[in-house]
Amino acid sequence: MTKLDTFDVVVVGGGPAGATAATDLAARGRRVLLLDRGGRIKPCGGAIPPQAMREFDIPESMLANQVNSARMVSPSEQRVDMPINGGYVGMVDREHFDEWLRERAAQAGAERRTGTFERLERDQDGVAIIRYRPGVGRNDSPSEQVRARAVIGADGAHSTVGKQCVPGADKIKYVAAYHEIVRTPPNGGIADFDGSRCDVYYQGDISPDFYGWVFPHGETTSVGVGTAVEGFSLRSATAELRRRAGLADAETLRREGAPIPLKPMRRWDNGRDLLLAGDAAGVVAPASGEGIYYALVGGRLAGDAVDTFLTTGDASALKSARKRFMKAHGKVFWVLGIMQHFWYASDKRRERFVSMCRDPDVQYLTWEAYMNKRLVRARPGAHLRIFMKDMAHLFGLVSARS
Repeated sequence: MTKLDTFDVVVVGGGPAGATAATDLAARGRRVLLLDRGGRIKPCGGAIPPQAMREFDIPESMLANQVNSARMVSPSEQRVDMPINGGYVGMVDREHFDEWLRERAAQAGAERRTGTFERLERDQDGVAIIRYRPGVGRNDSPSEQVRARAVIGADGAHSTVGKQCVPGADKIKYVAAYHEIVRTPPNGGIADFDGSRCDVYYQGDISPDFYGWVFPHGETTSVGVGTAVEGFSLRSATAELRRRAGLADAETLRREGAPIPLKPMRRWDNGRDLLLAGDAAGVVAPASGEGIYYALVGGRLAGDAVDTFLTTGDASALKSARKRFMKAHGKVFWVLGIMQHFWYASDKRRERFVSMCRDPDVQYLTWEAYMNKRLVRARPGAHLRIFMKDMAHLFGLVSARS
């Protein structure tokens, strides 16, 4: 038999999680293969916080736009503006951003190959064999194989690596997301459109359990919808959302859909030599659906864990990725999960939720938490006021418009 090429790590999937793990491991001198299937752009609103720019050395040149406010739209068309004071929400085009991340991994020393993961097998000595089909998309080319001392599965929601290798990966729940990339109208071309503002629609006919979004990316704009309700027509809802946003006649450049995990998996590793990261591990924030920052973090933690495993040979080191992630972000995910479960449950509650967004304390704490990726502890009085107002809304003691 032909002797197979052996890598320290094979990373399956070249999105933010996989590319970050590959970059970090290659920079530490590990021999890394980054296997990405190519030819696909991840459906995504494209929001990225300043903390991601700082933490992962992302230059501002990668931003397609900087947004300085958000507008929440309620079922009754109540519109609440939330300006960002002293900060911004960055917007990236995943087509260019993900490729930049993959190229950075290559510059760090990772080997890039385009191909689709098929399955993991074992060599006679127990080392993992990664079988993949080279090229973009489905084709008739013969499968190829490489050996891997460790594997990182960063191949997205519905991860093939996860389903084959990690218990529970086949049972994870998802929100279905769909968006259309349209050409941004010229300045002033549409009265209610603002290229420096994100619009979020909390309306049951647009999404019965999530939200619809209009996120400007400079020359293009992402208009989309998410839901976990089976049978709900995402395309029809997106068409209606475009109409309400004044973008029905905007040129459509592409249409994309994908599942979004609802919460982190309970287990990310196979107990032997494989670890999941990014969407494959379920690290998308509830309520907001934010995934880029958490994918970057997950990729870095996966790289750290695998590097320790390769150094020590102790497979228990792989568990540190999930442990560290949940310690840093688990409380935020828990809070957002409760918020989504309660406030998105009906139009009546969505109406009150949007009304709450008018509050200065809510706005301050929301943006501070988003931009810096931590729960804000510096203003305990604001937390108490929000709790009291939240209870007042919950029990209907205030008007939904107050």
